[in-house]
Amino acid sequence: MNASQHAETHEVFNQVPPLDGANLYRVDLPLQEWSKRFGGGWAEPRLDVYGALAGGELMAAGFLANENKPVFKSHDRYGHRADLVEFHPAYHQLMSAAIEHGLPSMPWTDPRAGAQVARAAMSYLHSQAEAGSGCPLTMTFASVPALKLQADVAEKWLPKILSTQYDPRNLPIEQKTGATIGMAMTEKQGGTDVRVNTTRAYPVGLGGPGQAYELVGHKWFCSAPMCDAFLTLAYTAKGLTCFLLPRHRPDGTRNELYIQRLKNKLGNWSNASSEVEFRGALAWMVGEEGRGVPTIIEMVALTRFDCMIGSSALMRQALTQAAHHCAHRQVGGRVLSEQPLMQNVLADLALESEAALALTMRMGKALDNPHDEQEDKFARLVTAVGKYWICKRAPAMINEAAECMGGAGYVEDTILPRLYREAPVNSTWEGSGNVQCLDVLRALSKEPGVLDALFSELGDGHGDARLKAHIAKLQADFCDTADIQYRARQLTEDVALALQAKLLLEAGNAPVSDAFIASRLGGQGGRVYGTLPRGLDVEALLARSTPHLI
Repeated sequence: MNASQHAETHEVFNQVPPLDGANLYRVDLPLQEWSKRFGGGWAEPRLDVYGALAGGELMAAGFLANENKPVFKSHDRYGHRADLVEFHPAYHQLMSAAIEHGLPSMPWTDPRAGAQVARAAMSYLHSQAEAGSGCPLTMTFASVPALKLQADVAEKWLPKILSTQYDPRNLPIEQKTGATIGMAMTEKQGGTDVRVNTTRAYPVGLGGPGQAYELVGHKWFCSAPMCDAFLTLAYTAKGLTCFLLPRHRPDGTRNELYIQRLKNKLGNWSNASSEVEFRGALAWMVGEEGRGVPTIIEMVALTRFDCMIGSSALMRQALTQAAHHCAHRQVGGRVLSEQPLMQNVLADLALESEAALALTMRMGKALDNPHDEQEDKFARLVTAVGKYWICKRAPAMINEAAECMGGAGYVEDTILPRLYREAPVNSTWEGSGNVQCLDVLRALSKEPGVLDALFSELGDGHGDARLKAHIAKLQADFCDTADIQYRARQLTEDVALALQAKLLLEAGNAPVSDAFIASRLGGQGGRVYGTLPRGLDVEALLARSTPHLI
């Protein structure tokens, strides 16, 4: 033996081929089917292009953006206050691709049938590559309805917000080719309860909608602090009011917005989140004075929808990685995906992923039809239902997918640790689980027609006795109002499962709907993954979910 033979102690074998460069749209049959089913089929060429980007260069950029977190620069080298956040070029690459392909603007600039569904599918692909950049993209997208309430403000800002040019330069809006919008709502003493905010707004002149105010106060969470402007809440003499606060004043000088620090977060590393102070920061009133919460409520609904998209995307990428790994890795001389217990686990994960996607795309269809009363009421309810259930299911599902890969799923060389760290943010941001469940009760009890819209959507079980029984129990549970807040999570879960089962049944793929109903209805929804009952076509579920490289 020569020296080189002594240096090599082993042969590398039984390794999984890389997924690098996979087109995330082409390997995802459920995404193809559900986006077409709800009206987004016209966007397939665009989705195919973005699927290649997401699985290739954007996936690589996602790793770099997480390895190189944003850095806060409070002062410049001469000692002047700067309040800048510097990002790695990979973050800018992610933002540029998303904005150029219309992720924040598509439904507003091209509001054809299925635009919200197509945009959701694009975001679903983008979030698999890197979810952190989704925060400013979501807020920019969701700001449009709120800004349209104030025509003079919208006239100045919307052309830049709807631009497909990404312009990260720290300049006044007049000098930029595109703009992004952030939010600064939360204060440390209130959190979700914004009505205990203490930030005050003082009119510069006469005051009123569209007029300038100076804001004094703090915000404990200001996400994406390098955005060009922020929607924020402050008190006037008439109550809590919405304002648009830009980074620069009309004369081009920096606004009186001071970043205190960046948040050291569990996940969402590529995105900067911060604490800020307003020391007489100039802002413009948006909407009616004293009606700040109603002004931003549609924005909140859209950001909650994006939480559904984001969590569904994280689950899909976790499933893709686990299914691909198990289709090639051998244990005991047999490929993992051919072993019965692993088949049970993988099939269960596939059901969770597809059900989340189905409900998300159905929500997109409702948003595509805002003037349809049934769809409007459906969206009002399912925004909270879907945000609660899908975001709540993601962390455990991703943990199980990582376990399918063994130690390989626990190390940072793979994407699974990042997916797992990212998952909890969507269940917390824009209202945690309890907030969503109480909002479900609020919608059902205080908004006429919402409960009827729900049961009209569910129908009579679509020929399945198990679903019919589940719907009947759900109706009885809503009639019983005793301790209903105590039971709000169970009720919300039951609504979510009923809607998911109904959607899967309607789609006509019997192996999927049969397995979902058999495993989720009848009180089995809380079990760990891999407890599917006997007699299901798990091979069909695995074939449907395992990526086949094209």
